[in-house]
Amino acid sequence: MKKFLTAAVAAAVVALPALSDPNQDKITQGYKTMDAMGCMLLQECTDGVREVFSMLDISSQYPNTEEFTSVAHEFNTMLMSLNQVGVKVFISDSKYFPKEHRGVYHTVGNNFFLNEDYMGDPSTLMMVMRHEGWHAAQDCMAGTIDNSLIAIIKPEESVPMLWRTLAERTYPSNAVPWEAEAGWAGRTEKMTMEALQSCARGTMWTDYEPTPKTREWLVENGYIK
Repeated sequence: MKKFLTAAVAAAVVALPALSDPNQDKITQGYKTMDAMGCMLLQECTDGVREVFSMLDISSQYPNTEEFTSVAHEFNTMLMSLNQVGVKVFISDSKYFPKEHRGVYHTVGNNFFLNEDYMGDPSTLMMVMRHEGWHAAQDCMAGTIDNSLIAIIKPEESVPMLWRTLAERTYPSNAVPWEAEAGWAGRTEKMTMEALQSCARGTMWTDYEPTPKTREWLVENGYIK
């Protein structure tokens, strides 16, 4: 099975009320659709989209600011590694996210976006940050974040059955290998942090043994010898 996934943004046909965004002409299907999210991912729609430079940029927006202290180190360390490899993190107005979407990583733009409606809970914030950060690490595993491919990092058999089962219930079958390990990372302290640090150091393929198909791809494209 080929262990690469390309990114695509699909449009959903949902009619919603008139828009007030300065770039409303770029959103043809209304807010809270894949179309609106695509406009945000392409950074054509920027109203209510703010770059995150530290945990304070998030915690200060909520009344329970002090509750974020315990996870600030892990969050800031991930953010630093992401920035080092060219990935930016944004917190965005919920209008750009389809229902129940809490975050998204864009393999083409190399940025990811957090839905502000869910980020007031530190545990949810870290789950989403770890999950989407793992996708960035998968992007790194596939050679470079500058392409639009992602590769699994862990052997499929090493992913706990719980996370694979949850992924099978939530995602299309062709996305399960990537989403299963991202789900695992999303709920495992420092797992994503360490993978992103590896990416930033340029040691991804020595710290994590590429799967046979991934190694073949990396050799064929000159990333490793």
